[in-house]
Amino acid sequence: MVGIVLLGVFVLLLLFGAPIAVCLGMSSVAAILVQGAGKPIEAVMSVLPRLCSSASSKFVLLAIPFFILSGNVMEKAGISGRLINLAEKCLGHIKGGMAIVCVVVSCFFAAISGSGPATVAALGLIMIPALVKAGYPAPFACALMAAGGAIGVVIPPSITFVVYGSIADASITNLFKAGLVPGLLMGLGLIIVSLILGRTVDLKVNPRASWKERWIAFKDAFFGLMMPVIILGGIYGGIFTPTEAAAVSVFYGLFVGVFIYREINFKKFIDILIDSCSTTATVMFITMGATLFAYVLTRARLDLMISDFMISIVGGNRIIFFIIINIVLLIAGCFLDSTSALYIFTPLFAPVALQLGIDPIHLGVVMIVNLAIGLFTPPVGVNLYVACGIGDIKIEEISKGIVPCLIAELIILLLVTYVEPISMMFV
Repeated sequence: MVGIVLLGVFVLLLLFGAPIAVCLGMSSVAAILVQGAGKPIEAVMSVLPRLCSSASSKFVLLAIPFFILSGNVMEKAGISGRLINLAEKCLGHIKGGMAIVCVVVSCFFAAISGSGPATVAALGLIMIPALVKAGYPAPFACALMAAGGAIGVVIPPSITFVVYGSIADASITNLFKAGLVPGLLMGLGLIIVSLILGRTVDLKVNPRASWKERWIAFKDAFFGLMMPVIILGGIYGGIFTPTEAAAVSVFYGLFVGVFIYREINFKKFIDILIDSCSTTATVMFITMGATLFAYVLTRARLDLMISDFMISIVGGNRIIFFIIINIVLLIAGCFLDSTSALYIFTPLFAPVALQLGIDPIHLGVVMIVNLAIGLFTPPVGVNLYVACGIGDIKIEEISKGIVPCLIAELIILLLVTYVEPISMMFV
């Protein structure tokens, strides 16, 4: 009965278009009321503030607002334009070079922002018009930007890895190390797609830049290039934890934006704080709603029922287990944001993976690559809507353009899933 109420209310609210945090929270509250039928309402509902407080006050989650703030700071500091200019000077003379620039800069900016939609928003205003001008069809230009932005949740530092690490009690430092190669492979897949498509359309190329022009562009972008070096170098070198790295990145970004590039003034700083608070509140609201959802699953022992059912289906076969994970998460990613999906599915998949001898780090990478693909798959791919808004096209048009990118990323997903050393080589 509890399970029927939980899933029934969740699906009903989702169909009515309620925000995912509301769907998770309200369905959980309805199920809790059913569980506590016959008891005083105060006693039944007293669990809500305790769960919400514990869900949002984990120390490891402190990295999320810092990385969000850092990404907003670097976006407003003019880093994106300088990185694009440098990449264009180095690669713009190659046929299909602008598409390569788009992917390379997306990978690099992902290592600054840690967020897919933020990467699309920061780079899309410059890259989408540039790709169209170079000769790429507008739907593909927007789709490539949306797919490139999705790499932001895989390449470290990634907010999604922080969320998974807090749920699965896994080392965030090791998760960051494990996400590096899969993220780069996703970028490589998009580059190959761009070059193949580039042979079928008439592309314009820029004149080859001189070494002097490249040097000037490099000097201009130098402090932006140092951002991921400081963050990842400090984490991998054991100088500071991911949470401390996030805080360091904020202060470094402010220093660069205010004193070196001089693009951040007091008004922009206030806007940065407002945007960061709004995004952080959204993430934490989802976190609390998803925690309540997971609590109901656990109290009703639905998680054990699902895990036992999966074990009986899998029968000790890791290949079948990963097939189930990929199918479930690819479908879920079309409707759920990555934070909600992780809170719902990690408690279900992690115990089964442990019994099959699968490393939690590898499981986390597989799950997050799946959810990254969900960021640019219709009908609810957040990156698609951001790119559509920038490129001024309809979702139907970009859905056609996304097909080649989707095929490439699915091939990368299969490699990451079944060739474990890809994600574990640096762990």
